[in-house]
Amino acid sequence: MDLYMMKNTLKVVLLTSLLPFAASAEQELTPWYVGGGLGVNNYEPNCDQKTMKVCGEDDPYAWDVFGGYLFNDYFGVELGYRDLGRAEWTDYSNKRNDVGARGMALGLVGFYPFADKWSLSAEAGAMNYLISNKKNYNTEYYSDSGIAPYIGAGIGYNFTENLKLQAKYRRYENLDDDKYNTLDMESNYWGLELSYRFGVDKPAPAPVVAPVVAAPIDSDNDGVTDDMDKCPDTPSTHKVDAQGCTIYEDAPISSRMEGVYFDNDSAVLKPESYTRLEKGAKYLKDNPHTTAVIEGHASLVGNADYNMDLSERRAQAVVDALVEKYGIDASRLKAVGFGEDNPIMEGTSPEANKQNRRIDAVVSGAEKRPVLK
Repeated sequence: MDLYMMKNTLKVVLLTSLLPFAASAEQELTPWYVGGGLGVNNYEPNCDQKTMKVCGEDDPYAWDVFGGYLFNDYFGVELGYRDLGRAEWTDYSNKRNDVGARGMALGLVGFYPFADKWSLSAEAGAMNYLISNKKNYNTEYYSDSGIAPYIGAGIGYNFTENLKLQAKYRRYENLDDDKYNTLDMESNYWGLELSYRFGVDKPAPAPVVAPVVAAPIDSDNDGVTDDMDKCPDTPSTHKVDAQGCTIYEDAPISSRMEGVYFDNDSAVLKPESYTRLEKGAKYLKDNPHTTAVIEGHASLVGNADYNMDLSERRAQAVVDALVEKYGIDASRLKAVGFGEDNPIMEGTSPEANKQNRRIDAVVSGAEKRPVLK
């Protein structure tokens, strides 16, 4: 192998050894690919076209290795080393010629996909060739170098996203020996090429499925959905605020609280009176804009002045219980004694005395009531 061929071969080896490193940096299909081809080549003119020549034993088998870079899926550039094989013939002077060309080639290549895995290709470039003639059984040797333009076309099939097989045709022009002016040739090449594109085809992203959002639920039909409702089970007749809670208003009231009784000549609350008193305290708490006048009463037995004092003490006993036991603000309460002036049952019978020894609570102000729709 001569020095020129060694240099060119070294360039190809370096090129193909670097491409895998460039490709490994990505996890998807990269623009880099490598490959090799094998085919037959026919030089022109040759003994088949010149009847006055005598054909020898041709070695028409050609091969090439190459690397490429794709600018996009349709266009790229290729660099490779090509050996176009050799041809033999006997010329007019009865001397045997053994001619071959090889060298580095650089060209542009275009691709056109036309089916699922099929594509057409076209290429154009130039080959920096070394042409040699081992003439007269190696007793004479001629060689020269130059630039030969070429064009080509092909059809390819992708076995995978990485692996492609192509059938190729190339036409080389001006494979000339200008130095000795002994050769003036063209060339036709047919062959198959197998190429490998580096990387892994990244699958298309799965379509994003919009989450199914359940329609908001309004369980109590108050116009506020459950996710915002802080007062579930609001009556559907009530107006509600933005949080689903009943809107209240203060309504003027005037009512009486009865049913708190005392023993004869006593201002001490009877145990059974506390149940009624607790209900009254709850009402006052639920309606903070109300006040109560606690009215004390006495039976018709005894001195009228004494009974007045006794009724006042009875009213004050109720006020003290509401403040101390149930936490009602004292400013909302007032104790008033009426003595025996307002009996609810006439006479001094045991039942009349029981009914008249009593407390009445007159509640007034504003009662908290829901606003209706």
